[in-house]
Amino acid sequence: MANRIPRVAVREQDPKVRATNFEEVCFGYNVEEASLEASRCLHCKNPRCVAACPVGVKIPDFIERVAAGDFAGAADKIAEDSSLPAVCGRVCPQETQCEGSCVLGVKSEPVAIGKLERFVADWSRHNPREVQAPVKASDAKKVAVVGSGPSGLACAADLAKMGYDVTIFEALHKAGGVLQYGIPEFRLPKDEVVASEIASVEKLGVKIETDVVVGRTETIDSLLDKEGFDAVFVGSGAGLPRFMGIPGENLSGVFSANEFLTRNNLMKAYRDDYLTPIHAGERVVVVGGGNVAMDAARTALRLGAQTTIVYRRTEKELPARAEEVHHAHEEGVQFAMLTNPVEVIGDENGWVKAVKCIKMELGEPDESGRRSPVPVEGSEFEIPTDTVIMSLGTSPNPLIAKTTGGLDVNRRGCIVADEVGATSREGVFAGGDAVTGAATVILAMGAGRKAAAAIDAYLKTK
Repeated sequence: MANRIPRVAVREQDPKVRATNFEEVCFGYNVEEASLEASRCLHCKNPRCVAACPVGVKIPDFIERVAAGDFAGAADKIAEDSSLPAVCGRVCPQETQCEGSCVLGVKSEPVAIGKLERFVADWSRHNPREVQAPVKASDAKKVAVVGSGPSGLACAADLAKMGYDVTIFEALHKAGGVLQYGIPEFRLPKDEVVASEIASVEKLGVKIETDVVVGRTETIDSLLDKEGFDAVFVGSGAGLPRFMGIPGENLSGVFSANEFLTRNNLMKAYRDDYLTPIHAGERVVVVGGGNVAMDAARTALRLGAQTTIVYRRTEKELPARAEEVHHAHEEGVQFAMLTNPVEVIGDENGWVKAVKCIKMELGEPDESGRRSPVPVEGSEFEIPTDTVIMSLGTSPNPLIAKTTGGLDVNRRGCIVADEVGATSREGVFAGGDAVTGAATVILAMGAGRKAAAAIDAYLKTK
């Protein structure tokens, strides 16, 4: 019966309307829609969806409770493995993880696991219940967590549940890491969703100190030697933007996606009641094809700019989520595929006026299996623009590695850690983008959870 019910579509803002505002695109399921969608689950004996979830959420169990109308029970079931369900339900790449492994997806549409998780999390937020903070012994061991992004929050939440005394140190003035500065309001509302998820972690007894730059205000050594912490988890993310190294990249009007999105998301540049400056102009070119490129392009569009994404492969190879690409198309973002910038051209005042590009064609597959783009000789052309946003990935800020003796990093500046997050320094663990380079929220959370278990094992033997 379950697979005869078509997947329940999620309601969304009209593309023409949402392209002019920063309100959330998806409205999410109501009770009837969630119950109907939950009834599609086949409750497989060996659920592949659970195996494909980086934090191991017991998906069929929580969906069974949704179908029965037990939303509180569903929330409790998710909370066993995930500390950020409202975030994951919105921004996880479910199509390549849980939903990508759903048996129903073989012959029809997979169960909308992400939308159901979001429904449960949102229901919980609107129907708050008293949560008992875990009992912490007076002599509980202290763990410092560097960074309040997804890996730090997941690690801190698990450690607090085990009874440890956990303090998160955040460099910025607001907790949340990439959830706060990177992902736009129209995908992840800050005051409503992000603040609520962080408050849930604090209710477990986790302390969060903002405006603490580890590597400057404190160091890993001072946390261990002077501040009395027994272990440290580094989840400082990947905030150092990459550029192409082409002529004209230092012109006024060229930004990293990181800076552009931080101004808009964390510093609220899109709002009239904030004085944060942001430059979009009438025409914006975004270079790159990942989720961050989609975020930057859709943000620039909402700021009133005619926006074009330039990407050196075809649409089929875009690394961004299919849903994000679809939303960008619907809203009016233009796509210039098989195109690569070779120079940023400026005017007499040093401001961007165009991007010189070359056409590409796909050659032989590279080591990742994707066909390598090859320039087409003599095919150069110019795209007139006021602003260029480079969205080419990020690497970790080198500050922590430079100020921590004996902490190994690889050639990309990422901290070297084993599969459970242990680094070359005893008592120092790491995970998330600081180890992998820029990746997804859920992979960072998975790394934070593994590290929490490893820290627990380490401290029990210490």
